[in-house]
Amino acid sequence: MFGGQTKNHLYDSTGTDMNTNEFLYIATAICPKREFIFFDHQSWTYEQFSRRVIRLANAFKAMGLEKNDRVAVLNVNCPQYVEAYFAAAKLGAVFVPLNFRAKSEELTHMLTDAGAKILMAGSRYLDMVRQFLPKLPSVEACISLEESCDDFLFYDDLIASADASDTGIEIDDEDVTILMYTAGTTGRPKGVPLRHSGFVSYVLENVAPADPDIAERNLLTVPLYHVAGMQAILAGVYGGRTLVLMRQFEAGEWLETVQKKRVSRAMLVPTMLKWVIDHPEFHAYDLSSLKIITYGAASMPLNVIQRAIDLMPGVQFINAFGQTETASTISVLGPEDHVIQGSDAEKRKKLQRLAASIGKPLPDVEVMIADEQGHRLPAGQIGEICARGPRVMKGYWGQDQGRSQPISPEGWLKTGDKGWMDEEGYIYLAGRGDDMIIRGGENISPEEVEDVLHAHPGIEEAAVIGIPDPEWGQEPRAVVVVKKDHNLDSEAVTSYCKPRLAGYKRPRSVVFIDELPRNPMGKVLKKELREKYGKP
Repeated sequence: MFGGQTKNHLYDSTGTDMNTNEFLYIATAICPKREFIFFDHQSWTYEQFSRRVIRLANAFKAMGLEKNDRVAVLNVNCPQYVEAYFAAAKLGAVFVPLNFRAKSEELTHMLTDAGAKILMAGSRYLDMVRQFLPKLPSVEACISLEESCDDFLFYDDLIASADASDTGIEIDDEDVTILMYTAGTTGRPKGVPLRHSGFVSYVLENVAPADPDIAERNLLTVPLYHVAGMQAILAGVYGGRTLVLMRQFEAGEWLETVQKKRVSRAMLVPTMLKWVIDHPEFHAYDLSSLKIITYGAASMPLNVIQRAIDLMPGVQFINAFGQTETASTISVLGPEDHVIQGSDAEKRKKLQRLAASIGKPLPDVEVMIADEQGHRLPAGQIGEICARGPRVMKGYWGQDQGRSQPISPEGWLKTGDKGWMDEEGYIYLAGRGDDMIIRGGENISPEEVEDVLHAHPGIEEAAVIGIPDPEWGQEPRAVVVVKKDHNLDSEAVTSYCKPRLAGYKRPRSVVFIDELPRNPMGKVLKKELREKYGKP
């Protein structure tokens, strides 16, 4: 089970003829009058949405968009975003969601690298687009999504004037449907081509199809330029769910929306979940409709998930781990792993999993822990997490195999994450490859030290980095954010760690800052911390 629904077995990992367009066809045929998207006090049924997608696809076609051409979108979450994806997919074009937090230079790189033919942008980004547009010879048309202006086409006008007849082209399940750029925390963003078959593999294996008698409401706050956002859209469509779409996350609005729209499932990154349960009016909201919360994309402090479980006893929690290169989720720590019951030994094992495990691989993905030569390591040994299967990308966009490609000849994707696997097949994170601290030949997992620090009652959040040391090679340093009502010094932090960590793992120094730097999905930017605080 995943997400509280029984998986179906329509998908055969040897291949399928289905593409993501058919998710929308199926859901519209089964529940045409069901509310599909709710956004900003407006809603569209599956039937209404499908008609708009047909018109937009015909508008794209009239503009000269052909199969494999690229359509880029720059905006916060909005219904037009979802319409643009399905309209592009209908023509066999490639959808390019852009990080709206990226700088002008980064966006210029991504658009140039993608060779985008059509660029769509929200109102707040139009001036920036005007500035870098002369540097983009591939862009033939710009579309304003939210307001009419003299120099751009207007989205609503295109929908209103387009042909309403349904036409399409033949699309192979191995065709690329989304070109998604990595966060670019280590160098320039790389384009990840994601195929129809990758999303189909995940969805058919893990999501129950639309049912006229089952109506779920899915609150989506994860940005749609992130693979988790697009995965949620496609899973929601295939499941015939109502998507309650928020532009961006805000804890108070999230709580209000769950109560008002009777939301049944949601996806949050750990930072968002912490903000929700820390909200001063948390207990004033009726969250009884909420049945499933999926979290992931960053490390979850044990005390945060334990508090969330206590505060929301009717909710099933799921930890989903994946990355852009795998079309999102490859392993899951399921609801049963969030129930801490049994003997003392069983409770200790479950708490260890809850604190550090990302669960077991999903059925359509093979995962192994490998050494530097790519050989499978036995249980308990730390190595690189590698994955292969129908969802794994075949290589970065525009780069030859063997040049900057993390794919082995046997099809294994080197994720860049360090980890280990126990005897029961549960995977545990041990940090990114460049995050691992090596002291005197001993590997130190930053996550293990961070879990101890997060349990301190006076620490709001913490990250651990390695700093150079002439004797030991590296020493662990804690970068700590103190809770507002506490006072801590370095000695208090290191003393707290002393009985809880082996001597070589304990932080030798502590830096106090106001806030940890994070990317939009909540991951702590260790590279930035090392640059600022990584000197002895």
